[in-house]
Amino acid sequence: MTESSLRERPPRTDPVLARWRNAVFTIFALSGFVFANWAARVPNIRDILGASTQEMGILILGLSAGAILGLVASSHVITHLGVNRAIRWFLATAAVGLIAAGLIAGFAPGFWLLFAALAIAGAGNSVLDVAMNVAGAANERRIGKTLMPMYHAGFSVGTMLGAGTGALTEQLGVPVEAHLTAVGLLVIAVDLWVVRFLQPAEEPHEAEPGEAAGWRGRLSAWSDPRILLIGLIILGMAFTEGTANDWLGLAMVDGYGLTNPGGAAVFAVFVTAMTAGRFFGGAALDRFGRVPVLAGSAFLAFGGLLLVIIGPTAPIAIAGSVLWGVGASLGFPVGMSAAADDPRKATANVAAVATIGYLAFLVGPPLIGLLGDQAGLRKAFLVVLVLVAVALICSPAARKPKGLTAAE
Repeated sequence: MTESSLRERPPRTDPVLARWRNAVFTIFALSGFVFANWAARVPNIRDILGASTQEMGILILGLSAGAILGLVASSHVITHLGVNRAIRWFLATAAVGLIAAGLIAGFAPGFWLLFAALAIAGAGNSVLDVAMNVAGAANERRIGKTLMPMYHAGFSVGTMLGAGTGALTEQLGVPVEAHLTAVGLLVIAVDLWVVRFLQPAEEPHEAEPGEAAGWRGRLSAWSDPRILLIGLIILGMAFTEGTANDWLGLAMVDGYGLTNPGGAAVFAVFVTAMTAGRFFGGAALDRFGRVPVLAGSAFLAFGGLLLVIIGPTAPIAIAGSVLWGVGASLGFPVGMSAAADDPRKATANVAAVATIGYLAFLVGPPLIGLLGDQAGLRKAFLVVLVLVAVALICSPAARKPKGLTAAE
């Protein structure tokens, strides 16, 4: 090896930081895996319950309602438990909710029991969401590289694997209770193993004059205009991503005549495209910056949605789902990274923008379900285009404040 090649070789990441990075990536993947296994079985569970599209929208609202309750409490819970303990306990809570949903659907189908199980899963996943984003931001700062899109790519890897698992179990006729129980137990086992590699994410700091302490300080994020605008970016892009997660498979079944396994497969195509966008998004962000990348993502999502809505054939709609997936890929990670720019307030700021973003998951399912009952799911997707435009308009708020350096 020549001297010049040695000089060009990038410095090796500290092994402790590398294990921490890999653990965060795995936790993101487990979160996506839990959700996607549920989402891939939605058509089957609709058939078990004999529910209408509107009723399924209300049922999926259980996930969102639990998520909102978890997010409201998340900054306080995480401050009390610590980031790493919160990750351990609330990833397990999400897995328990998935197991309960599978057992209820398989052995005692009941609409409101299933709603409650999904609320438990949603609450667990929302607290986990804030904690793992704070851990990811801390690891990113320590390593000194743009890593947040890769962490969210981990979530997409999990959703891709979960969607593939769901499509396969649907095709093989595996009972939903056996499928979701096995997935939940696997997630709990991996959770207990991987959290051992996490490092402390908290950033100690001295309070500045006039800075509120305790819960009042954590609530101050809600009076920061920049944080609220970042929340609107996440609201629009989360609605875009969440609509595909909740309804794309069913829209392909009802709107284009695909089978249930075919609808699950199109959902897998969407999350695969989103995964690719997140893996390559870091390079785009480093080269062009947050604002141009967010704008480009919004345009791609807009175009892909239009193809799914007005496409005359299933292949054109599937192509649209690819553009939709790429366009939806970076809104959430860029927004979370922007919210965590100030490490002293990262937990409170991430919790605030995540709460705003999760309103999409609260309002979205019943709204799309209601409109889908009246006009069809494809036409109901027109609502999403408006929120994509909101995210585009607010995108300048994601620019890093001049007062913060990369080392802060």
